[in-house]
Amino acid sequence: MADTQDWAAGPGAAERARSLLATVWSCEVRADGAHEEYVGAHRVSEDGGVLLSVPEDSALLAAVLCAPRAEPHAVLEFADAAPVPVRQRIRARLWLAGCFTPAADASLLFRPTRVVLRQSSGAVLVGLDEFAAARPDPLATAEAHLLTHLADAHPDAVERLTRLVRPESLHAATRVAPLAVDRHGLTLRIERTRTHGDVRLPFHTPADDVSQLTERMHALLTQASATPACPRALQRQRTDSDTP
Repeated sequence: MADTQDWAAGPGAAERARSLLATVWSCEVRADGAHEEYVGAHRVSEDGGVLLSVPEDSALLAAVLCAPRAEPHAVLEFADAAPVPVRQRIRARLWLAGCFTPAADASLLFRPTRVVLRQSSGAVLVGLDEFAAARPDPLATAEAHLLTHLADAHPDAVERLTRLVRPESLHAATRVAPLAVDRHGLTLRIERTRTHGDVRLPFHTPADDVSQLTERMHALLTQASATPACPRALQRQRTDSDTP
C-alpha cells in the first residue's frame, strides 16, 4: 500500500503520456474479436499516432480488414515499469482508445480518440490536442540507464540524497531507491515493511539533456552534503540491516 506522496513540479499528463509511449517496449491490444500482445512492434508518429507491425496471420489484422470501413474500435494498453526493482514496479499505465487503419508493409496505423493516463495519484483524461502537441521528456530514453547506474554504482549518493527528505517521510524506512527522473527532478521510492511512498526532489531549473542532468544532480548532492545527516531512525535501520 502506498502512502501520501510529496510532489514538486513535474511533467504534465500529456508529456508524461508521450514519454511513456516513446519508451515502453510492449503493448496489449484489444479490438473486435482480437486480444494480442506485441513486443518491440510499435513506433510513434510526431502527433502521437501509433504504427504497429503485425504478422500476416494476426487476428488483429484480420479484424481490421474485415471491419466496416476497415476501422475497428480498439484499445491499446501500455505499462511503464520502473528500471530499478522496487515494490509495485508499475509506475503508470496508458490507455489509448481509437481506430486502426491499414498501412504499408502489413502495418496498422492507430489514431487515438481517447487518452487516459493512470499514475499512483489517479487517472487523468488527456486532451487530444495536448497529447498530439506534447513531446517526450528529453531524458526519457536515457532514464533507464541513468537510474540503474545511480542505484548500482552510487548507492552512497542515494543515501546522501535522503538528507533532503522530510524526516517524517523516512520514518520506519527499510530501503530507498531511485524510482524516476525527468527534466524537472528525481523521484525516490521509500519502502517500509508494509507500505511505501514516493518523494520528489526538484531540480533548480529543468534539464534538457544528460549533461545538464549531471549538473542538476551535483547541485542536489551539494545541497544534501550541507544538510544534517539523516534521521536516527533510518541510521538505526541501516545499522540493524548491516549486522550479521
